[in-house]
Amino acid sequence: MFRWWNLLPDDERQQWTLDPFVSVGPLRFGTSPGEVSEALSGVTAESQRHTHHRHATGGVYTVADGEYREFGLKLYYRQELLAGVVVDALCGPQVFADGMALVGQAPSTLEQWMVDRADARESYAELSYMDAGVPGSDTLGVVIDVQRAGDHLLTRPVFVPAEAMDDLPHFLPGKVWSRC
Repeated sequence: MFRWWNLLPDDERQQWTLDPFVSVGPLRFGTSPGEVSEALSGVTAESQRHTHHRHATGGVYTVADGEYREFGLKLYYRQELLAGVVVDALCGPQVFADGMALVGQAPSTLEQWMVDRADARESYAELSYMDAGVPGSDTLGVVIDVQRAGDHLLTRPVFVPAEAMDDLPHFLPGKVWSRC
């Protein structure tokens, strides 16, 4: 029987580290779709599936996003350069920031961690909230979005480069942000 909500245990996930605004595991912001595929070639046998966007002015098609569905990654490109990494809560790699696991966690646990982290820093420069009260870290370049897992919500982080912080809600397409 097919099960929609199978949660991969942390010990069966790739273990990645966040380098804020620079990289998420082997993925570096500002790299091309080909470079992303190369970086993940030793991590997963799955190939990146692309969605293309056609520019109205020139009729030129460019890569808008990429996906590794089974591996649990959705990637977003701006001008064919990596500009957003979304990690699936159920099956994506586990990403650590300051020793804290960010993927597939209870949202309240991560929000409290972020509040405590902000209290130890300059609060107004650390913690921000998007629509629906979704917390983000202005120094880590991550929004702790959520994903449904049966009757529960789990964290589905969205990682971005520094230039996204000027207008985070509009930097990536609206479909990036959950509707939970």
